[in-house]
Amino acid sequence: MVDEKKKSSYAGPNAEDLKEILGAVSSEVPGMIKSILASVFSEEAGRNMGKAAAAYYKELKAGGLPEPVAVKMTEEYMRTFTSIGEMLRSGFGKGKAGGDIGEHIEKKIQLLEKIKSKEMEEEEE
Repeated sequence: MVDEKKKSSYAGPNAEDLKEILGAVSSEVPGMIKSILASVFSEEAGRNMGKAAAAYYKELKAGGLPEPVAVKMTEEYMRTFTSIGEMLRSGFGKGKAGGDIGEHIEKKIQLLEKIKSKEMEEEEE
């Protein structure tokens, strides 16, 4: 059971802690995102998707599906990959404010710095 005294005295991370966390996130996350996008949209990934689509089509035909049905199902199968890729691009490529994720995080860090500065000014008064 959580000690109620400890629980009530914990105020959460302060502005300096959040600045440090967001600083780490802003330096690491963009590289991770670029890596993910590169792996999804690389030449090798394209070859693998082509092989997967061909194997899928072949299995549908071997299962007795008529040509038009097999083609349509294979197109839908590939559309799924395309949709996932587009979601990754749009989700990772832009932050909520419409800018680069790194810029979005940098703005949050600047806001935290202002808050910290204001807190320090209030403590001095």
